[in-house]
Amino acid sequence: MSEFSVKLILTDIEGTTTSISFVKDVLFPYAKVHSKAYLEETWDSDETQHIVRDIKSCLPQYKEFFRVGNEEPNVSAGVIASFVNFLIDKDLKVGPLKNLQGLVWEKGYMSGKIKGHIYADVLPAFKRWHEAGIPIAIYSSGSVKAQKLLFGQTIYGDLLPYISGHYDTAVGYKQQKQSYENIAKDLNLPSEDVLFLTDVVKEAEAAREAGMQVVLLARPGNAPLTDDDKIAFTFVENFDNLKINLK
Repeated sequence: MSEFSVKLILTDIEGTTTSISFVKDVLFPYAKVHSKAYLEETWDSDETQHIVRDIKSCLPQYKEFFRVGNEEPNVSAGVIASFVNFLIDKDLKVGPLKNLQGLVWEKGYMSGKIKGHIYADVLPAFKRWHEAGIPIAIYSSGSVKAQKLLFGQTIYGDLLPYISGHYDTAVGYKQQKQSYENIAKDLNLPSEDVLFLTDVVKEAEAAREAGMQVVLLARPGNAPLTDDDKIAFTFVENFDNLKINLK
């Protein structure tokens, strides 16, 4: 049992609270299948047009995707949907893509076609930490909207009452020290009073460089930890192996 004293728990989602396979095999395929229909239905809305403009401009290295010869055509829902599928296949962490995915997933969650996966130990741990007075926040590459959809409609019910904050790549990318410093500043907490839970070594390194306490999750299906990783970081197989006290 690994024991920590903290003022807040910051947790990743994919590979930490939620299986990687749910994201890869459920959410991403759903977005690929339904993005075109969503874009067609909402094409004239300000929200969709804003996302389309951002998608076109945020990755200039792919500008030829939108060109025919030397002319830039009128961009259609089909063209954007094809580009979105390309970005999903590349697993690129692009803000407007994440925003669009969140909107598409919202329809899936609302219709009951999607239920957010969480591991069986997550809800009991959230309840335990909540009752101990320890706030829980989320930091994920997925948009805040997508985070709230997942935790609001999980296979175990609504977990949002246990979560006090959400962060996405608007605060910075997850393998950068500055991102964790930004989160600590926003929380108005010393970094050392925050425990970050993740399955990604590079994220753990960045959080530790920012002064946070860190635990790696070695769940089934996650990338295996090396012997060096196991020496460098505390690691657990699930949240039941964590004893966390309010500092």
